[in-house]
Amino acid sequence: MAIKPPILQSGDTIGIVTLGSPLPASVINSRIETVRSLGFQVVLGDYVYAEDGFLAGTDQERASDLMNMFADDQVKMILPSRGGVGVAGILPYLDFTFIQNHPKILTGYSDITVLQNVLAQYANLITFQSLLLIDFTMNTPAYNYNQFFSATSVLSAQRQIQNPPGIPQISRVPGNVTGSIVGGNLTSFVGTLGTPYEIDTKGKILLLEETHEPINTVYRYLNHLKLAGKFQDCIGIVLGECTECPVAYGTSYEDLINDFLVPLGKPLMTNVTTAHGTYKAAIPIGATVNLDTVNNTLTVMEPVISLT
Repeated sequence: MAIKPPILQSGDTIGIVTLGSPLPASVINSRIETVRSLGFQVVLGDYVYAEDGFLAGTDQERASDLMNMFADDQVKMILPSRGGVGVAGILPYLDFTFIQNHPKILTGYSDITVLQNVLAQYANLITFQSLLLIDFTMNTPAYNYNQFFSATSVLSAQRQIQNPPGIPQISRVPGNVTGSIVGGNLTSFVGTLGTPYEIDTKGKILLLEETHEPINTVYRYLNHLKLAGKFQDCIGIVLGECTECPVAYGTSYEDLINDFLVPLGKPLMTNVTTAHGTYKAAIPIGATVNLDTVNNTLTVMEPVISLT
């Protein structure tokens, strides 16, 4: 059974880290003020402001920040500032046994989902595809905060993941399957294929989303996953948005869904609002979910946090 991290409560301390690409100090500081205004304490990693080209410090430095947060008893949740690129570089420097023995809430999306799935595989820890530090603004939709806190601060036996009103989740291939949900950003996972950190989809429900890639590139990445057996191994597919993904050669994201994913024959739900989109459903990576594309529901089937 997957390990459930302890619940996040008002007044708790949140540890801020930058695990991939850098973020300007002014942005980090303004977002921290929003976190504090919500009733939380904040501690910062040593390299949260680091800048080394397109990375926020060396792989070892970023990894040490993450491990220090898992080791700090006062920290109840770990919040990366952003994704970007480079998160996979920290993986060889992590102590998964230590993390397994010191479970904490970790949220994020984009390149952070590489880390989240590795934590599910190597530390058996449930994490959350949900908000990054950069999302903590006064203009963030209430839906996003409601999803975040429903996942991290409310103990519930089951929780249905629903889009905001007026934005339908679309079931494309009928079926009803239950299993662990894995996945996240498509580009990030293609980069792990052929490594010790390759995503494991066997018997699992696969979640995918993308941003700012032309549709021919999205096709290339999907086909790479197909050739690697990831669609054959999975039992169902949950597809998020492809935000700011331009049409290529007259082919749209909708065309790609119909021409590539529907013929796979796996239960398929699309248009789930999460990650890079404006609206961000909180999806617990590594938790057991039910995908019912007959009744068009996606339901978390177990508590994903613990009281201690």
